[in-house]
Amino acid sequence: MEPIEIFKALSNESRLQILQWLKEPDRHFIPHEGIDMNTTGVCVSQITDKLKMTQSTASQYLTILLKAGLIKAERIGKYTYYKRDENAVEKIADILKKEI
Repeated sequence: MEPIEIFKALSNESRLQILQWLKEPDRHFIPHEGIDMNTTGVCVSQITDKLKMTQSTASQYLTILLKAGLIKAERIGKYTYYKRDENAVEKIADILKKEI
């Protein structure tokens, strides 16, 4: 996890919003086909709908967050689910405390 990649990922309002929504998925999304959002994540289509963007733009944002190590993805059938990587969020806090 490179700090510069993390901060680049966080420099976009929509990507930051995605991370905020994924912090409390039950508060921001309706479960998809009985999936437990806290353990599995939120379906990409739900994130796309909430962003009010095209799926390609939402997917690009999710890929950036994924490459930065801020979220995790899990494919179940034809759907991909995303959730925050809470360990990564804690590491960011440590970087801010210790290095910046």
